[in-house]
Amino acid sequence: MSTENLPQGPDQPQRKPRVAVVFGGRSSEHGISMVTAGAVLRAIDRTKYDVLPIGITQSGRWVLTADEPERMAITERRTPNVEQLAESGEGGVVLPVDPANREVVYTEPGSVPKALGEIDVVFPVLHGPYGEDGTLQGLLELSGVPYVGSGVLASAVGQDKEYMKRVFTSFGLKVGPYVVIRPREWEQDESAARKKIIDLAGDHGWPLFVKPARAGSSIGITKVEDLSGLDDAIAEAQRHDPKILVEAALRGREIECGVLEFEDGPRASVPAEIPPPDAHAYYDFEAKYIDSTPGIVPAPLTPEETADVQRLAVDAYEAASCEGLVRADFFLTEDGEFVINEINTMPGFTPISMYPQMWQASGIGYADLVDRLIEAALRRSTGLR
Repeated sequence: MSTENLPQGPDQPQRKPRVAVVFGGRSSEHGISMVTAGAVLRAIDRTKYDVLPIGITQSGRWVLTADEPERMAITERRTPNVEQLAESGEGGVVLPVDPANREVVYTEPGSVPKALGEIDVVFPVLHGPYGEDGTLQGLLELSGVPYVGSGVLASAVGQDKEYMKRVFTSFGLKVGPYVVIRPREWEQDESAARKKIIDLAGDHGWPLFVKPARAGSSIGITKVEDLSGLDDAIAEAQRHDPKILVEAALRGREIECGVLEFEDGPRASVPAEIPPPDAHAYYDFEAKYIDSTPGIVPAPLTPEETADVQRLAVDAYEAASCEGLVRADFFLTEDGEFVINEINTMPGFTPISMYPQMWQASGIGYADLVDRLIEAALRRSTGLR
């Protein structure tokens, strides 16, 4: 954690760019963020970049952590947490707030603050609120530090499933039937809010999917087969977000497609298909991360279907003003139409996650993918663009 490798004068050789990998965070996806960070830390080319791992605890404290990606794995069906890797139980990391100064400082009660040197780019591998939703991106914009992935607006749109759908609809992308229950609606008139959901089922049938409006990794989602399971599903979703989204089930195949920023603009990967998991009611958290239900890459689609979903994935990326990377998730309905379900501006990013797998099948391996994302971030300026 020293700054000895940084240049102190004009006669010293140029230092390697320093990448701060930021992970963990306050959301319910804290553990999955750490799994992603472990994979990224293993893949970064240490001959090309210096690396500074920074964890955010579930209470929101920024800490220095051990650079030990092998400890950031799911073990015995449990995800890791930042506190296990923190170098101190009290010390904290402070990012610069002056765009003219990118120096990171480490502070500890009763000790003189230590300068850790400048950072050139941040690779934020946070999932969910307080990291993937534009909050961290806004902090980095204020600090004048480039970062991997989408900016404030696109990150916020990508996190809030209601406004994501509104943006897509305004750009002519087809979305499935849904209703939103805001916290004030629920607090003021539960029966009226519940009736909105029941009316959705009356129009489109059961099952319904009840979700936190601003969460990911399939956390807090319940597939509701009939009215008897509705209240429990609402309570579960509200544990993660006071605003909930309820979607009608779409009957069809689940198709995903990756989008990556190249120097000449975004391009789509080969698509993948998520088959119905045998041991799960749908592609939930455990199917994704614990049991690692395999996807089919590339998806068995016709050339025309492949071209359509690739075009729509890029359209979704552009509609939300995304940068860097996106995974776009679709349903291919029984009548042959692609309906977009959502985008993820910082998708699961372990080597077995679908986004890296789709790019692997498209000719870009995991380490190369990480490198391309860092280079894309270094090319972009902060501020309005």
